[in-house]
Amino acid sequence: MHQSTTTTRGHIMATRGHLTRRLVQLYAGLALYGASSALLVRSGLGLEPWNVLHQGLAERTGLSIGVVLTIVGAAVLLAWIPLRQRPGLGTISNVLVIGMAMDATLAVVPDAHGWPLRVTEMAAGIVLNGAATGLYIAARFGPGPRDGLMTGLHQLTGVSIRLVRTGIELTVVATGFALGGTVGVGTLLYALSIGPLAQVFLRLFAVPAAPVGSTVVATGQPEGAILRP
Repeated sequence: MHQSTTTTRGHIMATRGHLTRRLVQLYAGLALYGASSALLVRSGLGLEPWNVLHQGLAERTGLSIGVVLTIVGAAVLLAWIPLRQRPGLGTISNVLVIGMAMDATLAVVPDAHGWPLRVTEMAAGIVLNGAATGLYIAARFGPGPRDGLMTGLHQLTGVSIRLVRTGIELTVVATGFALGGTVGVGTLLYALSIGPLAQVFLRLFAVPAAPVGSTVVATGQPEGAILRP
């Protein structure tokens, strides 16, 4: 009896530790994503596709880019309803955390002056963004709102994920650029490097399987995820 109780307690502790690690990874990843995006803003050398749109809307509305990111994320999440996508904890947290972290970082990091600093901030932003993507996707708490939009449209139309993703991102980049968002070498380098970087960090931050019999259910397959928040 004593041995059974000890085993049960050990199992509970292991399950809690597993869940705690996943939660830490989720929120650390989302916060780092917002901070890394802010570095790309301060470099002035080009943003990720969706943030080109967010920056353009911020320029037009007078809102901060983080607030715009949150509003757009919530609007995209509403589009999940007709697409029959189900949000997870990571989905809701994505909408709330990234924008706040981005605005907080922009408040303390000034604009970069001089090419060495601008290039350094751009490179750091891209690499840290890859690390952030690996962290939060490997936590397996559900996709970001823009990921769900892409997969939902794929399921609705039968068009490949690659084409749906490309079409959406070309649309948001063109719209954002027209509104005043920054497109540059950073945008191109981000597009080329984020996939390989994220795959490296997905392996690095992979969370071991939950203890046998655990009720903690991992959602999603990290390796198959679309690498956008």
